[in-house]
Amino acid sequence: MGALGEKMFLESSTLTPLIKRLESLGLLARTRDPLDERQVRVRLTARGKALREGALEVPPCILNASGLKSEDLRRLTSEISALRSALESYKSGTTTT
Repeated sequence: MGALGEKMFLESSTLTPLIKRLESLGLLARTRDPLDERQVRVRLTARGKALREGALEVPPCILNASGLKSEDLRRLTSEISALRSALESYKSGTTTT
């Protein structure tokens, strides 16, 4: 779950209730790592995998609705990522202004 939180830029206190809700909906399952009980593993259920398959149609729809060319959207995504990283660095005090 730690890697998932990092990827989604969510704190554990925000991520855990979301994961519990998705689990209650039957979309994923949580298990403890048998080698390290501190680690929680999250995997999609069959229902979650089916939902993921349907979600594959979303990115092309977003691209179409944006009116951007795919290379422009890639550039914008990269710029937003750089901005997020800069803000995270600033928040943690690792940059100077």
